[in-house]
Formats: sequence, structure tokens, C-alpha cells
Amino acid sequence: MEPLQIAAAVWQLPFPVGHVHAVRLLDGYALVDTGVPGSAPAVLAALEQLGCRPRDVRQIVLTHFHLDHTGSAADLVAATGARVLAGAQDVPFINGTAPGPPPVLTPSERVVHERVLAGLADAGTPPLKHVPVDVELHDGGTLDGWAEPVRVLHVPGHTPGAVALHLPSSGVLFPGDNVATVEGRPVLGPFNVDRETAIASFRRLAALEVETVCVPHGEPLLKGGGAALRAATPESDWL
Repeated sequence: MEPLQIAAAVWQLPFPVGHVHAVRLLDGYALVDTGVPGSAPAVLAALEQLGCRPRDVRQIVLTHFHLDHTGSAADLVAATGARVLAGAQDVPFINGTAPGPPPVLTPSERVVHERVLAGLADAGTPPLKHVPVDVELHDGGTLDGWAEPVRVLHVPGHTPGAVALHLPSSGVLFPGDNVATVEGRPVLGPFNVDRETAIASFRRLAALEVETVCVPHGEPLLKGGGAALRAATPESDWL
């Protein structure tokens, strides 16, 4: 895997399902999401290409509880000793004390969802390992140790506790699965527990001044990300 630099201190580690992002901190690195179970060796190998040793990973931020985002968190914590941060409402689903709510699928989403699940099964994806969360994130919170201010946004709808990270100084946004891209344009991320709430969260993110949008699914928006989000039509996606 070749890390793709998409901002001054941000790299995408591309995966077939659920990209991982690496961010250079003041004294190490953070990971935003961790890929499906079994991805840890590839993540660590990609980090090595950036000159990042396992002990340099300080934080793992999980944008929500779905398997393609939390799947390798436990293995990466074991390898790095990093702290895990996640939205407060998703913490019981991440640490395994409660089952996560299933998505409410539209007809278009159902076809894609079945294809994704079949692909994971065919690939022999290992079972999910739950992981304790060290820091619960809340709307309006900030993250310590980053090279610039980071604002935490609670963006429910995809999951109850989904969070996005906004870096106003550099104009970078990590929207989690609230936003995906298809053929270079932003769309509402599919597989939501509450579609209308997810659309409202999308519109909240679209109101931000951002340049780069680091989506977990699809190609990143490298320029004019905020304008592209404002021009999007999430209300009509995946119907």
C-alpha cells in the first residue's frame, strides 16, 4: 500500500472497504479509523513508509462503530499502545457492551450492502474484536496533541454517535461515513440508522469552510470541498 498525501499533515491509507487516515501530530501520529478486521499489518506497514514506528501512534479516533472503521482497532492498540477516542453514543457498541443498531436500508442501499457483506465473507475477514474506548468525544470538544486546533462535531444519523473532525486552520474535514464520494462528487453516505438525521448532519458539515474532505469511501475532495458539499443533493441519494 502506498500512502497518499492529501494535505500537509494528512495521508490516506487506501483500502478496498474503508480508508484509514494518518495525521502527523506534535509528537507522533494519529489514526482516523482502522479498516476492517485484519488490516493492522497493512496499516503498520504504510505508517513505516512515513517514518512512523508503532510506538509513535498516539491516538486512534474512531468516527463510528461500524466494522470497516473499528475492525482493526484492538490489534493496532496492542501494537502501538495508542489511546482510543470515539463518539460517546457509540462507545457501548465499540466496547461490546451493547449491540449496535442496524441500518435502515433503501432499496438501492440493500443491493450495495449485500454486495459488501458478500465481499467481506469471500475475503475471509476475521471476526471483530471489541476495544475499550479511552476518551469519549462530544459535540464541540477538541483533541489534544494535534498540530492545529481540532473541533469535534457530533454528526448522528449514520450511527447514533458518529463524529466528524474539523481542522479550521488548514480547511480539512474528516466527515466519517456521513459523506462519501462517487465519481468525484460528494454524496450522502449509505447505510444510515436514521436517514433524515444523516441528511441534517450532511448539511451541517456543508456549512463549514473546508478545502479538503477526507472521505472513508471514494476519492478525497482535494480542492473546494466545502463548495462541493453545498452543491450536493443528499436528499436524493440512494433512493
